[in-house]
Amino acid sequence: MALRAVRGATRLHADDAAEMTEAVVELLRAILERNALTTDDVISALLTSTPDLRCGFPAAAAREAGFGAVPLLCAQEIDVAGALPQVVRVMAHVESDRSRDDIVHVYLRGAEVLRRDLAQ
Repeated sequence: MALRAVRGATRLHADDAAEMTEAVVELLRAILERNALTTDDVISALLTSTPDLRCGFPAAAAREAGFGAVPLLCAQEIDVAGALPQVVRVMAHVESDRSRDDIVHVYLRGAEVLRRDLAQ
């Protein structure tokens, strides 16, 4: 087993707690599914949100996706002029037999534009 980092992002339409939960749960479940992982494989995860999202903590939403026993940390993205708004990002550290090149990074709901080179 190797330690790997899996990236992902999703975008909300509004600063809404219910939508944040829905979007973060969808993103984390897609990361697990596309990489053949379970939450037991996740060592930790860093979740960030853009400064325009104040409705809640992405980590609280992650618990809804079964990440309750996973160490989680939230942070705010730096406020860069012209950056894509209403985005939640994740970097999960996982144990996996996959090579670094075989890790599937997941970008949803319009966040694909952030990393066209990685988006699946």
